[in-house]
Amino acid sequence: MAAEVNASRDIRVVRAACPHDCPDTCAMHVTVQDGRVVRIQGDPDHPTTHGALCTKVSRYAERSYHPGRVLTPLRRCGPKGSGRFEAVGWDEALDEIAARLKAIAARDPQAILPYSYAGTMGLVQGEGMAARFFHKLGASLLDRTICSSAGGEALAATYGGKVGMHVEFFAESRLILIWGSNPITSSVHFWNFAQQAKRAGAKLVCIDPRRTDTADKCHRHIALLPGSDGALALGLMHELIAHDWLDQDYLDRHVEGWPALRERALQWPPERAAAVCGIDADEVRSLARDYGTTAPAAIRLNYGMQRVRGGGNAVRLIALLPCLVGAWRHRAGGMLLSSSGWFRGARRDAWLQRPDLLAGRTPRTVNMSTIGDELNRESSPGFGPRIEAVVVYNSNPVAVAPDSARVASGFAREDLFTVVLEHFLTDTADHADLVLPATTQLEHWDAHTAYGHTYALLNEPAISPLGLARSNAAIFRALAARMGYTEGCFADDDETMARGAFEPDRVNLAALREQGWARLEIADAPFAEGGFPSAGGKAMADVPGLGLPDHVPNYESALSAPELAARFPLAMISPPARNFLNSSFVNVASLRAAEREPLLEIHPRDAGARGIADGSIVRVWNDRGDYVCKAEVSERARPGVVNGLGVWWRKDGLAGTNVNQLTHQRLTDIGRAPSFYDCLVEVAPA
Repeated sequence: MAAEVNASRDIRVVRAACPHDCPDTCAMHVTVQDGRVVRIQGDPDHPTTHGALCTKVSRYAERSYHPGRVLTPLRRCGPKGSGRFEAVGWDEALDEIAARLKAIAARDPQAILPYSYAGTMGLVQGEGMAARFFHKLGASLLDRTICSSAGGEALAATYGGKVGMHVEFFAESRLILIWGSNPITSSVHFWNFAQQAKRAGAKLVCIDPRRTDTADKCHRHIALLPGSDGALALGLMHELIAHDWLDQDYLDRHVEGWPALRERALQWPPERAAAVCGIDADEVRSLARDYGTTAPAAIRLNYGMQRVRGGGNAVRLIALLPCLVGAWRHRAGGMLLSSSGWFRGARRDAWLQRPDLLAGRTPRTVNMSTIGDELNRESSPGFGPRIEAVVVYNSNPVAVAPDSARVASGFAREDLFTVVLEHFLTDTADHADLVLPATTQLEHWDAHTAYGHTYALLNEPAISPLGLARSNAAIFRALAARMGYTEGCFADDDETMARGAFEPDRVNLAALREQGWARLEIADAPFAEGGFPSAGGKAMADVPGLGLPDHVPNYESALSAPELAARFPLAMISPPARNFLNSSFVNVASLRAAEREPLLEIHPRDAGARGIADGSIVRVWNDRGDYVCKAEVSERARPGVVNGLGVWWRKDGLAGTNVNQLTHQRLTDIGRAPSFYDCLVEVAPA
């Protein structure tokens, strides 16, 4: 849609979409006056945004106009990690990158690794032109696992796809379990629907090791131990069976493997589940009674709970709970973890990313969650060539990847050629040989799907690129030309790709152009009569190759590793600070002022035993490293668990590290994902 224009004052309102890693994917209106963005607000007509934006994105103009913005190509002129650069021209920078990549590719293109994630969720500026470039090059493939793959693959194994409820219908639920989620911080629009339900008499229960802002506003908070969610789900199943709070007809017709799962659940009485969860058995009984006798009941599951060794199995178990009680029969019942699978077939993925450009080659795949080990690994028959070049875009791995001391040492290799496309000099950009200035969402075209609702969105540029910034797609297009790639797909401009991102028989392109968003046509209660997107149309309790789901204990806990726990007796989780999103927004002055400084929440009992006063500086450590920060003595932490709020840039830490100095690179049971919240530490006054 053409921007609305007020010619008398040169004011335009442009349709846009929030690009960040959040389930809400808001539709936005960007007001531009005399070529400058003066206001960003939610689209009042978009059914899930309802005119509201989170605190972070409402200040997006502050981020785009930030005085520290990188607006010219930069070449390193100091040691890696020093952040010392000199300005160079685009031609010089692109020529140097192309020459280095050509030389490496002549030996083995698999020695080149793209590294990206969800700094933007856009189909164009994410893995659109970038995927075309790296497929043509034959570079190593990246297994993008760092956030959600354990839960995503577990959900797909259970339902056949990453699918769930329409978020709007939570407003009609009578019971909502908010499990592993803090929507006041991470999904404010779901929280709006939950509040509507609460005002209409619904009961809200928060299941989370931390007493979050969300937990404060729910009727009940169940503060289980990190990594015990699967045990709680099995305990709930036991009680549903024991009291016959089951929809047996739904189970018989629409669940594969129920008899075997039933026998497993009967081995988990409330006392056993409660012992693993670190809660009282009556909490299990009471929650099961509520869930088994209240309809419609809905679960809003989020990805925090799957960042442990057994996270995949836990998601499988929780995803089966709505089937036991027939919650899927109601449009306000069931579960939502991700809605991204509804867009399968609606996105033109093959056209956008062109995997055919591999031309039969099968490059190795490198897991982004173990990048610390991968960059420090020598070439070997099992691994292939040593990584000689990394091109980083839409990510900040030195800050966000686990075991960050190991990650930083890998990026500090003098023989590693590193290119970073960025807005700011992040921890990772500080280690680059060349930093290329990228546009923000206000300056480029893009197309978006969502993982918390079922609307496709289009983003139009509101302003011209600032300084010499170029979009990710434009940068990879220019690199392709210098590499000598002549395929026609490398001539597609950003607008062409954005407008062509969706299949016209699945997305109403006229509505998309006119209002900036379009709803997918999906039934209100999509699984009322089964019909899951699995091969047989059933929810799968027993999955070929995976078997039945079960509780899988943490790598690091008192029960699974007692000797380690004797030295490091506190479990640590690292949930996001309210005003940050991963490592984005850390340098936005107003948001940083709200967060003040890196914090560790510790329960008064644990603080007292260690002589730690509120506001004091503490050292947090384990065998992987040390982290120095300020302690907040608070009952937001449960006894035995500390909360290291993240993700601050390392260079902003009191000792040049952040909370990921303490996390490890071991992977989850399903999905090859990191176990950020499966971590033991000790704390003492610094």
